[in-house]
Amino acid sequence: MSGTAGTVGAADSGSLGEAIPHESRQVMARLDRIRTWSLSPAFLTIIGLGFLFTFYDIFDINVSFVQTCTQLVPGCTPETALNYLALPTILNLLGYVVGTLVLSPLSDRIGRRNMLLITMLITGLGSLYTALSPDYANFVVSRAITGIGIGADLAIVNTYVGEVAPKQSRAKFTTVVFIMSAVGAFVGIWLGLILTTPSTPWPMGLPFAVGLETGWRWMYVVGAALAIIAIVLRFQLPESVRWLLQQGRTADAATLADQMEQRALRKGPLAEPALQGTPTHWPPAKRVPYADIFGNPVYLRRVILLFFMWLVGYITVYAYAAGFTSVLTSLKFSPPEAGIIAAVGSLGFIIEAVVMSFIVEKLERRYWLPIGTVVTFIGAIVVAVGSSSLVVVFIGAMIIFAGFNLWVSPSYAMTIESFPTRARSTGFAIVDGVGHIGGGIGILILAPLIPHLSVFWALMLISSFLIVASILAQFAPHTRNRVFEEVSP
Repeated sequence: MSGTAGTVGAADSGSLGEAIPHESRQVMARLDRIRTWSLSPAFLTIIGLGFLFTFYDIFDINVSFVQTCTQLVPGCTPETALNYLALPTILNLLGYVVGTLVLSPLSDRIGRRNMLLITMLITGLGSLYTALSPDYANFVVSRAITGIGIGADLAIVNTYVGEVAPKQSRAKFTTVVFIMSAVGAFVGIWLGLILTTPSTPWPMGLPFAVGLETGWRWMYVVGAALAIIAIVLRFQLPESVRWLLQQGRTADAATLADQMEQRALRKGPLAEPALQGTPTHWPPAKRVPYADIFGNPVYLRRVILLFFMWLVGYITVYAYAAGFTSVLTSLKFSPPEAGIIAAVGSLGFIIEAVVMSFIVEKLERRYWLPIGTVVTFIGAIVVAVGSSSLVVVFIGAMIIFAGFNLWVSPSYAMTIESFPTRARSTGFAIVDGVGHIGGGIGILILAPLIPHLSVFWALMLISSFLIVASILAQFAPHTRNRVFEEVSP
């Protein structure tokens, strides 16, 4: 697959472009010798808090939507809520597409850190609008606005982490931040269970659940509060050194590189910077970042491949992430019981993220997707076969949540590594952002089918889309432990 996965040479850009100053090449060489996280550890938490809110927003609808639907949609019952979940989910994901395509490219122009403030502001306002929605129509619109902020935020956060992390552990630190995503999903599901379901004896529900009449609204108030906190903290983030260099701000980049080296030296000596291997010219950047992607045949092939990988994979991810409670309810589980199963299952997400932070760099990125697929199917089989035992279903749900999330963080890393610095957020936005449409399409297609299937065949159908995504992933570029400019000049 040298055509798709191969290194993009300077000739692909039509000319060598602008010569990179010697001082800039020195800064690159200094960065590439650092093998550990060299910014303040607090910055990982600050970045992670944004991920926490993003995945809180993705998962908070999982349990709470049953109450939302019965209050905002005339005639909606817990058993029919899944039929009304598709529209807000699709509009939320279309918001992703709009936000990521319009806002993410701006980060390639005005900087990662500045856009991270804007995207979180939009997301918080959307969450507040959701909390105040007077009817189903406004609820749907508010989810679209929230999606605009989240779609762009996901693209820019992953780009930022990839650019500030050392080349030997880009996937590791993407996964470390992803742990906060798991925490956000966990909080979103459990808080929904506490606020929107009545007190029910365990294990059919939560004895300490409060079942507030406006519980689902408070879910989104919490989301807006998390966004405010994230905005305040993000003011402390530094800009990406690689972005500064590409913008010709060599002095600013060198100052930040000095700080990173000083922090790295606390953990051991650094090798001498090696100019050999660093690029000598910036490929000519187009005025519009999309031209850098679609005008280059190698990047165009990567866009097509990775777009379909994410599109198909997200069908499974969102069917479980946003709709697992509604799916189980339509399969005749009681709403409190279905909510409990989803809530316990979210523990598997946290466990997976923590474990992956230690082992993700052991394999090439593309190999994790088939592994995640196998784990997801194992969990689905356990749930289906052991449906008469709630304990067995709990175990199966945890395995499902671990499986359908296992491949996401290494695929995030692989995606940002597959595009050049001058259009990295743009490339990620196209494939991951637009790929989110798969989640909405999946729910729209699956919703009318699920009630007519057994638990076994329903979960097999939902999980099957990962097989296609796994096959596509095997044609993706080899990116592990390679310098950005080598993989994507």
